Amino acid sequence: MTDDHEAVRDLLAAWAFGALDPAEDETVAAHLAACERCQAEAARLRETVRLLDGPPPKAPARSADGVLSLALRTRPAVARIAGHAAPYAAAVAGLKALLPELADRWATPVVHDWDAHATLAHLLAADEHLATRLGIGARVPPSRIEEGTPWEDAWDRRTADVIAHEHGRTPEETVADWAAQAEQLLGTPEARDAELAARAVTLMGMRLPVAEHFLVRAFETWIHTDDIGRALGLAVPPPPREHLGQLVRLAVRVLGLALGTGAPPVLFSVTGGEEWVLGSEDEPVRAELALEPVDFCLLVGGRYTPQTVPRGATGDAAAVRNVLERAASLAWL
Repeated sequence: MTDDHEAVRDLLAAWAFGALDPAEDETVAAHLAACERCQAEAARLRETVRLLDGPPPKAPARSADGVLSLALRTRPAVARIAGHAAPYAAAVAGLKALLPELADRWATPVVHDWDAHATLAHLLAADEHLATRLGIGARVPPSRIEEGTPWEDAWDRRTADVIAHEHGRTPEETVADWAAQAEQLLGTPEARDAELAARAVTLMGMRLPVAEHFLVRAFETWIHTDDIGRALGLAVPPPPREHLGQLVRLAVRVLGLALGTGAPPVLFSVTGGEEWVLGSEDEPVRAELALEPVDFCLLVGGRYTPQTVPRGATGDAAAVRNVLERAASLAWL
């Protein structure tokens, strides 16, 4: 029952938008008939979608929240997608909603040494890895990268080449290509069929099911949307709770693999959510560590350092530090 509950919880947001395939619809309907807790959450999500589908406001909103709401109110019909692709679809919609706020501010410094234009070009390059693996042609001329080059070096070269290429074009052209590539990704069979998305592929040093690579794309799109929002002085809302939970669980799995089974065991939890033992399972837990889910994602995304991320911790300080440092080391954004 617990596994069924977790699986349905991951699907509820997509269900509320009518973005599930028929088999998933049947799964959700059967579960909702017997689960009062999910019934309440489903009712809340459906009401949110109903409100978003209401008449648009008379005056344009100027906050990131308002822009996102307006975009969702006026969104075109979309093809059905599976639950694993729903967070990416939502993240793309959020960034599309924010981009008009840039207007003539595309040269605004955002993150690293990138302006807003370069940040979007970076996302064009990052999405390209999954897109080409799923049969979507690249939109930027190929880079000259020697075979056997470590993936980190190849990725740095590719993103630099794409940014240089896009800086020779208008921001509007970059937006058009990024949006078209995202739409193609969401139109692939793997975005609609969980079984097709179960096959594992290696992208950017990570061997994961295609479904989880869609979550990686959602994670990075949201992080860079937040980067742009901060640069513009606009508050970007975090992903919906259901999507955020999917991103957290993915990050915990990757973190657990990075720590390995020999690390000092730490009981890790996200506030209001689940908990996991990270590290060795053969010795007693040495420490407990709790983070807010958004803060944990920002740590994994490189937007917090191990020293600055807000946390609650007890027990062995070295074991806690090891988890935080390894989480921060996962960032490539």
